[in-house]
Amino acid sequence: MLLGIEIGGTKLQLAVGPGCGTALVELRRLDVEPARGAEGVLRQIAECGAELLSRHQVSAVGFGFGGPIDAASGLTITSHQVEGWDNFPLAEWCRDAFGLPAVLINDSDAAGLAEARFGAGQGGRVVFYSNVGSGIGGALVLDGNLFCGGSGVASELGHLRPGLHCDTPDQTLESMASGWAIAAAARSRIAERPESAEARDLLARCDGRTPLLTTRHVADAAIAGNAVGRQVFAEACEAYGWALAQMITLLAPNIVVLGGGVSLVGEELFLAPVRAAVDRFVFPPHRGTFEIRPAALGEEVVLHGAMALAGESP
Repeated sequence: MLLGIEIGGTKLQLAVGPGCGTALVELRRLDVEPARGAEGVLRQIAECGAELLSRHQVSAVGFGFGGPIDAASGLTITSHQVEGWDNFPLAEWCRDAFGLPAVLINDSDAAGLAEARFGAGQGGRVVFYSNVGSGIGGALVLDGNLFCGGSGVASELGHLRPGLHCDTPDQTLESMASGWAIAAAARSRIAERPESAEARDLLARCDGRTPLLTTRHVADAAIAGNAVGRQVFAEACEAYGWALAQMITLLAPNIVVLGGGVSLVGEELFLAPVRAAVDRFVFPPHRGTFEIRPAALGEEVVLHGAMALAGESP
């Protein structure tokens, strides 16, 4: 058995399983309290991990981390949501805490590996995975193996800068098409025309407190016909589709798998406009050579990928 651990900005998951994409033997979900920093998350992992290890024979641990990592040295480089992860030796910490070997992988890479091997990407020799949530990630899997590039960090779709005018690090696809960006754009539209029917509808969904407006609120409003919500989603999907088209033009994947919380808003609001934007911007000879599919493995996808990698470690 293997222990998979997903560390996100708001979510912490631990699970025991065989690492081959089949049903998990035991799963625990915990909330991350960002104010407690990395130390608080490590304390949660130590306590919950010890419980799981007391009940299961585990041979290795796989971490899927929500941020850039140095896989070779087992370091987390940083987290954009929780302080305390800068250059932290997570694999070494795990060996000290649990006495088990550990591997470390970025959460998007873990999800992409799992979807390519066990999920929606099965059957594709070249699979590109991208998740849209609070951020935007990417992963390239070739013949079932994760491609990490020459530096260990590759396929960071969300950090593309869409246009020559985007000359600072904050002007990225994430700033235009992530879940955070969608909610921020809706808040901006409310501020521009607070008395409009669309703004009043959006405000009603967050109890009149604009800072509490979420992507889910915007999606629900758009589905109900709110013109501002629909416009915000249309603009985000166009930008995201543009980025996917550039990736397809360069890498020519057989299958593109889309996951993350924003993708769950459905076909009409997300998948269909993304497909239309990809078709508009992609290199014409590539049209008809790839499929865009929704992810299949749900909330456990990072765990499956982390455990698969842990099972292969020497």
